[in-house]
Amino acid sequence: MKQARPIIWGLAIIALGVIFGGNALGLFSFDIFFEGWWTLFIIVPSVVSLITEKDKISSLGFLAAGVILLLAAQNVFNYDVAWKAILAVFLIMIGLTIIFKSIFHSNNDKEVEKKIKAADDEKMDAQMAIFSGQDRVYNDETFVGSHVVAVFGGVDLDLRNAKFTKDTVIKAFCLFGGIDIRVPEDVQVKMKSGFIFGGISDDRKGESKGKYTIYLDATGGFGGVTISDKKKK
Repeated sequence: MKQARPIIWGLAIIALGVIFGGNALGLFSFDIFFEGWWTLFIIVPSVVSLITEKDKISSLGFLAAGVILLLAAQNVFNYDVAWKAILAVFLIMIGLTIIFKSIFHSNNDKEVEKKIKAADDEKMDAQMAIFSGQDRVYNDETFVGSHVVAVFGGVDLDLRNAKFTKDTVIKAFCLFGGIDIRVPEDVQVKMKSGFIFGGISDDRKGESKGKYTIYLDATGGFGGVTISDKKKK
């Protein structure tokens, strides 16, 4: 469904162009600057994410928040009620996320957890970005695992030219930030996600069948981790 994302955004932009063009030519009159029009910047991306992303719960949460704010702008109820309703929605979504992840605990998660517990933290590298950005590129260096932290910032961990001598572990924590991990095409990645309003995006061409495996344990909130085997754009 990720391939559909640019198509959906393209159609949305075309629709916006048609509205502006029709208004300018007098073909019709449609005012997009209605009361609460700014909530579309929350509603539209949420709808796109709901269609294209696997994580439906967080998309539903933001969509509900956008609709609530739109109704408040339309004077259906006041903003004091709106913010309380949004808080209630987010608490419900967080609860549902915890429940679903507890119920649908896959064998893959158990395998990753076993490898994470066996990892030697003292031998692992560390990358941290707090209100900043950090790039770490491995060129013919042996990768022994890593702790990666991004808080209101971003980390780019490039392992495409790293040397692997055994299975390794990456422990990633992301809060209001992003982590990009670029891996060789011949290295497998098995992952476990513990995000609240966020998650892992796997943008690789296909599933690798390499000799070595990276076990990724990614947690956090309002952020995400991207796995790819491509160059940084």
